[in-house]
Amino acid sequence: MKNKKISKILIGTNNLGKLKEITSLLPKNIKIFSTKDFDLKSPRETGKTFKSNALIKAKYFSKKTNLICLSDDSGLEIDVLKNKPGIYSARWGGKGSNFNKAMERVYKELDKRDKEWREKKISARFICALVIYWPNKKKIYSVGKISGKISRIKKGKNGFGYDPIFIPNGYKRTFAEMKKSYKYKIDHRAKAFEKIKRFF
Repeated sequence: MKNKKISKILIGTNNLGKLKEITSLLPKNIKIFSTKDFDLKSPRETGKTFKSNALIKAKYFSKKTNLICLSDDSGLEIDVLKNKPGIYSARWGGKGSNFNKAMERVYKELDKRDKEWREKKISARFICALVIYWPNKKKIYSVGKISGKISRIKKGKNGFGYDPIFIPNGYKRTFAEMKKSYKYKIDHRAKAFEKIKRFF
């Protein structure tokens, strides 16, 4: 099993941004399926960590399709908000995971804590947990992180989720201002994938 490379995989997400990014990370010769191919809704994420939520999704989608599944759970942690939104990153956007609403909520929460926050460095990080789950119940975990700060205003039209308000350390632009192809090489998901790419 160890040396057998994965030749086809289901990407276990209903988030189009994540689907595009994970697809771009995988080798071109792999047959990729999405949850849309099977008309699958996402399971409830009841885990307390990124890893446990990624596993819930990977296990669920693998069982439904009998395919090897790669799932992601990721989010934004902001130090002064005691690492929130964290695993609730999508839920901060309300029912439809509206990330404009979620980003507005981040700004509201920061305003509540400190009206002068825009004059300071508000440190934050993106975390991504990836899980590969096989129908025989074998599973592999990987976690990637990238540190940065919260932008004073939303900037950029590329990316998805909280990308318009996150500036990675060492850069002046938000993820949403970067070319997608560039962001995909440096972000938390790329770092997590780096640790498991040997399986492909």
